[in-house]
Amino acid sequence: MQLKIMPKKKCLSAGRALLILILCQMLSALEVPLDLVQPPTITQQSPKDYIIDPRENIVIQCEAKGKPPPSFSWTRNGTHFDIDKDPLVTMKTGSGTLTINIMSDGKAETYEGVYQCTARNERGAAISNNIVIRSSRSPLWTKEKLEPMTLRSGQSLVLPCRPPMGLPPPIIFWMDNSFQRLPQSERVSQGLNGDLYFSNVLPEDAREDYICYARFNHTQTIQQKQPISVKVTSVDELNDTIAANLSDTEFYGAKPHRERPPTFLTPEGNASRKEELRGNVLSLECIAEGLPTPIIYWIKEDGTLPINRTFYRNFKKTLQIIQVTEADSGNYQCIAKNTLGAIHHTISVTVKAAPYWIIAPQNLVLSPGEDGTLICRANGNPKPRISWLSNGVPIEIAPDDPSRKIDGDTIIFSNVQERSSSVYQCNASNEYGYLLANAFVNVLAEPPRILTSANTLYQVIADRPAFLDCAFFGSPLPSIEWFKGAKGSALREDIYILHENGTLEIPVAQKDSTGTYTCVARNKLGMAKNEVHLEIKDPTRIIKQPEYAVVQRGSTVSFECKVKHDHTLILTVTWLKDHSELPSDGRFTVDKDHLVVADVNDDDGGTYTCVANTTLDNVSASAVLSVVAPTPTPAPIYDVPNPPFDLELTDQLDRSVQLSWTPGDDNNSPITKFIIEYEDVMHEAGLWHHQTEVPGTQTTAQLKLSPYVNYAFRVMAVNSLGRSLPSEASEQYLTKAAEPDKNPTAVEGLGSEPDNLVITWKPLSGFESNGPGLQYKVSWRQKDGDDEWTSVVVANVSKYIVSGTPTFVPYLVKVQALNDVGFAPEPAVVMGHSGEDLPMVAPGNVRVSVVNSTLAEVHWDPVPLKSIRGHLQGYRIYYWKAQSSSNRNRRHIEKKILTFQGSKTHGMLPGLEPFSHYTLNVRVVNGKGEGPASPDRAFHTPEGVPSAPSSLKIVNPTLDSLTLEWDPPSHPNGILTEYTLKYQPINSTHELGPLIDLKIPANKTRWTLKNLNFSTRYKFYFYAQTAAGSGSQITEEAVTTVDEGKMAGILPPDVGAGKAMASRQVDIATQGWFIGLMCAVALLILILLIVCFIRRNKGGKYPVKEKEDAHADPEIQPMKEDDGTFGEYRSLESDAEDHKPLKKGSRTPSDRTVKKEDSDDSLVDYGEGVNGQFNEDGSFIGQYSGKKEKEPAEGNESSEAPSPVNAMNSFV
Repeated sequence: MQLKIMPKKKCLSAGRALLILILCQMLSALEVPLDLVQPPTITQQSPKDYIIDPRENIVIQCEAKGKPPPSFSWTRNGTHFDIDKDPLVTMKTGSGTLTINIMSDGKAETYEGVYQCTARNERGAAISNNIVIRSSRSPLWTKEKLEPMTLRSGQSLVLPCRPPMGLPPPIIFWMDNSFQRLPQSERVSQGLNGDLYFSNVLPEDAREDYICYARFNHTQTIQQKQPISVKVTSVDELNDTIAANLSDTEFYGAKPHRERPPTFLTPEGNASRKEELRGNVLSLECIAEGLPTPIIYWIKEDGTLPINRTFYRNFKKTLQIIQVTEADSGNYQCIAKNTLGAIHHTISVTVKAAPYWIIAPQNLVLSPGEDGTLICRANGNPKPRISWLSNGVPIEIAPDDPSRKIDGDTIIFSNVQERSSSVYQCNASNEYGYLLANAFVNVLAEPPRILTSANTLYQVIADRPAFLDCAFFGSPLPSIEWFKGAKGSALREDIYILHENGTLEIPVAQKDSTGTYTCVARNKLGMAKNEVHLEIKDPTRIIKQPEYAVVQRGSTVSFECKVKHDHTLILTVTWLKDHSELPSDGRFTVDKDHLVVADVNDDDGGTYTCVANTTLDNVSASAVLSVVAPTPTPAPIYDVPNPPFDLELTDQLDRSVQLSWTPGDDNNSPITKFIIEYEDVMHEAGLWHHQTEVPGTQTTAQLKLSPYVNYAFRVMAVNSLGRSLPSEASEQYLTKAAEPDKNPTAVEGLGSEPDNLVITWKPLSGFESNGPGLQYKVSWRQKDGDDEWTSVVVANVSKYIVSGTPTFVPYLVKVQALNDVGFAPEPAVVMGHSGEDLPMVAPGNVRVSVVNSTLAEVHWDPVPLKSIRGHLQGYRIYYWKAQSSSNRNRRHIEKKILTFQGSKTHGMLPGLEPFSHYTLNVRVVNGKGEGPASPDRAFHTPEGVPSAPSSLKIVNPTLDSLTLEWDPPSHPNGILTEYTLKYQPINSTHELGPLIDLKIPANKTRWTLKNLNFSTRYKFYFYAQTAAGSGSQITEEAVTTVDEGKMAGILPPDVGAGKAMASRQVDIATQGWFIGLMCAVALLILILLIVCFIRRNKGGKYPVKEKEDAHADPEIQPMKEDDGTFGEYRSLESDAEDHKPLKKGSRTPSDRTVKKEDSDDSLVDYGEGVNGQFNEDGSFIGQYSGKKEKEPAEGNESSEAPSPVNAMNSFV
């Protein structure tokens, strides 16, 4: 088998970016040999913007190649430049380079302009860029009279430079008369415009020679501005001046310049704009004045500054971003801060872009009749315009070529002929610049030729890549084949990499890679071949490195450097000290393997490096020498061992090798064992695996190996303190290939379609392959048939698909590994199945048994196994509510699904709605999906108990009646038969009275209860019933009114079972009307006590008992004005309340517990106050209090909604 390169084969090399850049080029862009006919190609030209020195001759370069050699012509400012008519202009022979002799006569300014060179031959014309010639200028400063500047210490200062406009712009710097640079700091610095900025001046800034210099590099001249004088008045001088001219009062009021927060000297304002071109350096500047000197900080709003491209200059006053891109656009903020404050300035940056290449057009070599394309793709901001030229002429007016078609940035060629040869120019331009590229189309018919020299010898160090060149040319594009050896032995594709330019890469060259390699190039016009030779050399290794040494002054030290190298290469060993040559001192002597330093002194300390060089490689090792004064012998240092070294492989067999090594220093702790690891360089480079362990007294080990593995070994020593660092890796050892020892695991046979069988397995690793060309022999046959095994050999993959199989048939499968050497042992047989298909039959005899109103049980007969056509997953029931018995309107709802695993033939349907009609069907499920549905089976659920009524409210309370309104249950779960209302009164101690049971027809939603007690709280329990029983109840509480028209206090509903005790009522003792009533009662009692006292003095008694007997319930009995009882006051209070207007939105509850704002008294507390205040003999108040009903306090401790009392309080 030979390796072949086809033109469209992709680059196979990975990594090694530089090599890829060189090797992986399109062959169409390769150089055409100069002995073949080809259009001109510009090889060298002057820059687009060419600034010349007026003191030297002008040289405008234009070099080109082609066959036949091209002729040259020039244009200047768009018109032909006749060089023969200008005696000062000459053109270089065989070139287009112009020389303008202005040194003898003439001025440079005369020849300024735009030049363009054209190189032409019979195959086309190439053109250069537009070369703009400008003469450099270094004008003098204009004369100006500079007045001395006088400032107070602490003031800010700007010294203007304003240099003359030169070409190119000059470099600005400030110096004094002695040509010494003026020191700069965070306080004093030069701006981008050349001005010198002082954030605040100090007395030491005073001088008379601030001079701005402008250096014009092109003309190598320096111009200077007139010196500027600056005088700084110190505080003492200021005080002397003030004392001489001001009164004492004015003098002591004068102060030096005060400290102040920052302000910007440049740029001005709070915001500014900056525009920069892509690829340039973006420079942003902020200079601030202030006292103390401000510090500058930079941030980018909504982003971060690029880490590797951001630099701070001029004491952080200048922010620079190199290689700026469009992504660097945005708002940049500079912040100036000192101890008195901070200010900021925002610079809005916009990055534009001159055109830049995305794909530049490449030379195209085609043979007659072939097709091809030229692509010219550029980007910029704004988007550049693409235009094409042919031989320097706009393509719109160029001679027509039927083989080409222009499509925007692409020219498409089809069926080219020799006359199609031409040079095309692509111009991409926008307002910021242009790009011009020449690319020729050369139509040739040429047999292959090898451009690499014959019999080239390549020498490569073992285990490194080898690159064998085969540069070629031909048209049509040749294919490349490589052979090894005189007999053309085959090259394996898993070892070699072929690049598009013909280069053969051996990623890891071994000793057996040595030999002769033949490159063969072929196309339809012929064939060419070339032989090269490859030699593999042993790497140079330092097997004994110099070691760190600490020596005393005056002693001798020796560094050893033992090197092993390929005997066919010349070795040179060099010693360096601190990376430089050794001192030329007789104390340093070098022999074969040692460097000896005698009579060591302090200057000899440093790093000594041994460098071993051959023509192919070099290695080095270093050690540090420390020189110390004589000291007592230090105590031993205990540490982990030093790494072993000098690893060597011997007795190299197919499946074993002997490894030997030299132990490193044990650092005063004996070595207990050695750990040996290996690396599979071919399959898992960089990954080390444990090989074995040997005792610490052993320095050799016999290692078992696997075939076809490129081994490298390393050794680590272990003592009681730990493990050493690994040794250097041993030389590599590639074991011979052998047949695989094992077969792939995890073999399975499962179909993905009804007519296939997918056989999968876990492939062997590269380490397990035992040789090149790993493949798999996949075999299969039906389990229940007499067929022979069918086999196929596949590449190193993990899957094979057998097509055309019967549906869901058991198969026997096996997978056997093989490589170029042979087969692995006979593999195990695994049973699988071909692909499943949807079941064919629906379950039969579906029966439904309704268990209760929410649960049903479904039974069905199993489906025959053959009709399932796959692995039985289970049965799936689809069911849905089809019709409500209480509402005959049909409405579709979402279907529900229940799946029963395995071969079950019955299942329960939970969560059904009572009194509903359902429909269901059953389907069998396999790995492919569902089978057909069984016939729909309908069933209905019996009635259930209803839910609670949706709402219950009490309206229209009167003295002896309450009206109840409600909404039916949201889920009746059947036909409602009636409602049950139960209610009971709640007395003053919150105890529940007798329960009254009332049945109400089902068609009612309103009911009035009559003959109730006035001013009494009732608790109601209300629920609906169906034939199945009673549903959940809803509860409510309400109070009848004292008089007609008074509203009852309504508490919110409480769904659930009734409570043993009623909730507490609103605390009436905090209500305004009650407090007023009690005050009136207190006043009345006081009057009665006075009357009683008077009558007692007369010997009479107050008939309290008689009054109480006559009026058993003062709350409701009519009162007379002349009987002098409490009831009279009650009546008055009642009348007053009847005519008292309510605030808008408020109600007075029937229990009259309207709360007065800011009152914290309760009814009980208030009653106890009366007893305590008026209890003269205990009779009157005790009897009165016994008659009074105790009202429970309602409010915050209640779990129910706020009473109308709170509604009134919200308006107070």
